[in-house]
Amino acid sequence: MSNIEDTLVLLLAGGVGSRLNILVTPRAKPAVPFAGLYRIIDFSLSNVMNSGMKKVGVLTQYKPLSLMRHLATGDAWDLTGRTRGIKILPPSTGFRDSDWYKGTADAIRQNLNFIRSHPSKEILILSGDHIYQMDLYAMVEFHREKKADITIGMMIVPESQIHQFGTGITNDDGRIVEWEEKPKNPRTNLASMGIYVFETEYLLNLLAEDKELVDFGMHLIPRAISRDNVFAYPFDGYWRDVGTIQAYWEANMDVLKDDPEISPEAWGIRPNLESEQILPDRIPARFAAGSRVCCSMISAGCVIEGEVVNSVLSPGVKVGKGCRVSDSIILHDSVIEEGATVDLAVLDKRVRVGKGAVVGKGNRKNIPNKKYPDHLYTGITLIGKEAVIPPGTVIGRNCIIKPWCKQHCFRENVLPDGETV
Repeated sequence: MSNIEDTLVLLLAGGVGSRLNILVTPRAKPAVPFAGLYRIIDFSLSNVMNSGMKKVGVLTQYKPLSLMRHLATGDAWDLTGRTRGIKILPPSTGFRDSDWYKGTADAIRQNLNFIRSHPSKEILILSGDHIYQMDLYAMVEFHREKKADITIGMMIVPESQIHQFGTGITNDDGRIVEWEEKPKNPRTNLASMGIYVFETEYLLNLLAEDKELVDFGMHLIPRAISRDNVFAYPFDGYWRDVGTIQAYWEANMDVLKDDPEISPEAWGIRPNLESEQILPDRIPARFAAGSRVCCSMISAGCVIEGEVVNSVLSPGVKVGKGCRVSDSIILHDSVIEEGATVDLAVLDKRVRVGKGAVVGKGNRKNIPNKKYPDHLYTGITLIGKEAVIPPGTVIGRNCIIKPWCKQHCFRENVLPDGETV
């Protein structure tokens, strides 16, 4: 009888993540900080750990250094030891851009040596950019009970979002009989979560059939459904693809809700607190007399002298006297100087907002960002890593301040809605 240790995990963490805009300028998408202490990839890795799986290959590609530092030896997720391990797998066929991973299936195909050197009954393929808690062991057991060739994690999503996903139509037994990838006119609300269980030998044979087939959703899954046993594993818990600024902001706000169903701590999600000295050298958060905090997450090392409402503050953030921070995500060691206002914004690490400056000025019903109208259109303003907002500067809605911008980047002291610096 097979056990869960016979399952090899391959975690796809190489996507560009361009819709996260300047948040992925200095890092890979799975390495983007989330909910104070975590990075996005911590959720998939913790699910692997909590499900009892022991061997993981992480397929990296774009800007892998911060991700590699974060993963380190895998000790944070109990993935070190004689029978346990985490291995970084960059593209390895050549040095040209054309040799990089062309799609999800091509990424797996380029790592056949790793697969063959770790014999397994099944291969579990995950994405490194989802926020969720899932018993992966139960999914593998379902796969075995169905004697499936492929099992796909699937869930019902709102009709307005279904065009973003691969969709499946199932029969009464849960077998997928039809598949559409990102349909314009969907016939179902059952969407793929990008989580797959493959019989190992079946996957190796499928990849060998046609090397021009480079993507699971576009190519391999439709071919498999037409002839083989492909099943949908139903999932009804919380799951978010945080591949856009809007989804990233909403998922952070969801964590603030008083809801045990959406709790990284209750889910058993582990951060790597050593990767950037997130906590060991941090004192507890300090709240000065006269400060006010409501419905917010305040991490260790923060100093709050002003007001923080409905916001997520990573370790080391300082909010000065007379400041108001609302509906915002503030990453590590940023400083909001005295009298400044930050409303509906995402500030990357080590941003400094000068005295009396305003980030997010004006009515939230406004024009989208002119350069990236599909990225910023709900009023969220983005401030890049280590940017400095000069004192007294007023920044509107849907604006972007690129990483490392300093005072000389600002020609005027008012930046209208939708502009980029």
